[in-house]
Amino acid sequence: MEYYNAFDGSYGGLWRRNGIPPQKLTGVGFSAQGQFTGSYFIRKNYDKNLEWIFHGIKENKIGNFGFSGGGAAGFELDRADKFLGTPENCTILASSEGHDNDYVLVPEEHLTHITTLPGDPLETLLRADMVYFQNDKGGKVFSVGSITFCGSLPYNNFKNNISTLLKNILKNFLN
Repeated sequence: MEYYNAFDGSYGGLWRRNGIPPQKLTGVGFSAQGQFTGSYFIRKNYDKNLEWIFHGIKENKIGNFGFSGGGAAGFELDRADKFLGTPENCTILASSEGHDNDYVLVPEEHLTHITTLPGDPLETLLRADMVYFQNDKGGKVFSVGSITFCGSLPYNNFKNNISTLLKNILKNFLN
């Protein structure tokens, strides 16, 4: 990572350090990482206004399969954080759990060797969040907070809850 960009000498590095954390744009930002293993999401939201997202999905456990690490939530985990700019109207639809012991919090989430920047227990920060919100100009945002999410889409010839969920999102966004 460059602290100063080679081409123009301007300050570089993490968006977060430069006052533009990804949570402001996408609702989630880099929080933890592990080996190339995947876990699953657990549905957290049952708001009737957002039921369209889960249309055709009966399971609460989403993405416990896949070709990238074996699950839809893995390798890099991004989570919502209001302190870092996740919009107030952002809804956490699902959060991951069941990650292997090799997952660690990224350095920018540590305040000291025993405390985290948000003050939350370490184990609660080792997660990916699936979020939805509309921005102030009416744009719709859906983020999944995981690198291995895409590997769950083609599983079982695209007949799975991850593909169904993404199809629901895309159909709504195109209307």
